Amino acid sequence: MIDSTTHVRVARPSRDLAAAARFYVDGLGLSVLWRTTEHVTGEHDLLMVGFPGGSWHFELTHDPDHPVEPAPTVDDLFVLYLGAPVDEALVARLEVTGGTRVPAHNPYWDEFGVTVSDPDGYRLVLCTRTWAA
Repeated sequence: MIDSTTHVRVARPSRDLAAAARFYVDGLGLSVLWRTTEHVTGEHDLLMVGFPGGSWHFELTHDPDHPVEPAPTVDDLFVLYLGAPVDEALVARLEVTGGTRVPAHNPYWDEFGVTVSDPDGYRLVLCTRTWAA
């Protein structure tokens, strides 16, 4: 049964899992939930980040035998609803760890947050609003 406790995994390819870890772990502050430590022929290298015990995690994959080039669009967003002003120190840390602050394609995100492109070009939005369904 699918309900509010169903675990969600969002997955996307990455050119460089070490760069992704710097951005999402060292920059954003997520935890490494799983990481492959050696390459196994025919299998993907994986980096899973999120919060221990959380109901979601973010998976970044890299297939060294058949790499997939990430193809983000301006609307491929990973949005975090902070419910508070965006900490400029966090944005600076994201930039130092490989991110680039960019204008949002949708002006809504500029009005209510900050958009940062990750090392693969996918966009992270730090939203000042709270989520209300």
